[in-house]
Amino acid sequence: MPDFGFTLHDCPPGPSRETLAAYQDLAVANISDAMSRGTGTSSLRPIHRTRRILGRAFTVRTRPGDNLMVHKAIDTAQPGDVIVVDAGGDMSNAIIGEIMVGWAAKRGLGGFVIDGAIRDSETIGEGDFPVYARGVAHRGPYKDGPGAINVPVTVDGMVVMPGDLLVGDADGLLAIRPDEAPAIAERVRAIAQAEAQVLKDIDSGTLDRSWVDAALKSRGVL
Repeated sequence: MPDFGFTLHDCPPGPSRETLAAYQDLAVANISDAMSRGTGTSSLRPIHRTRRILGRAFTVRTRPGDNLMVHKAIDTAQPGDVIVVDAGGDMSNAIIGEIMVGWAAKRGLGGFVIDGAIRDSETIGEGDFPVYARGVAHRGPYKDGPGAINVPVTVDGMVVMPGDLLVGDADGLLAIRPDEAPAIAERVRAIAQAEAQVLKDIDSGTLDRSWVDAALKSRGVL
């Protein structure tokens, strides 16, 4: 008899190699600006030493404090995939620790995003395997389920679809629909060029700051 409450789906193809290459050096802050600053996470922080996270989102929804389906995800995800875990933001029990990170790294996965807690934080923090989490808890996880693999999930208020492009740096994380990613990348490059010009103007002492007073005047302040 099946044990209801478990769902396993295949992950959609996700972003192309060209799309992944286009996002390799794009700053999350600039991507956020290109996406109207209305998405992404702010409470999930990198636990590992600074390194980008970039890959196809392989999603897991699990009962808070339980990691059975996360184990299954590590075994079935493809190299480069980022395992994104919706654990309800619960901080009672860690979802992953040093051993699971070691196994994921051995399989060539792209990292973890955990809307919940992790443990063995000192060891993980000394490594380069990307791990984002809400925080740390020493209590270990249960392994009973239920849970689901490759279904829509929410992490820190951000909806992540299986197959999304998941990108993160020291500022946070963003999920991008693969079909929207090329157009967003073009906007990001334009933003980066504009910012580079501003920095040049600061360095040369020619930065135009008249817009500040203009904005205040338009609001009747000056």
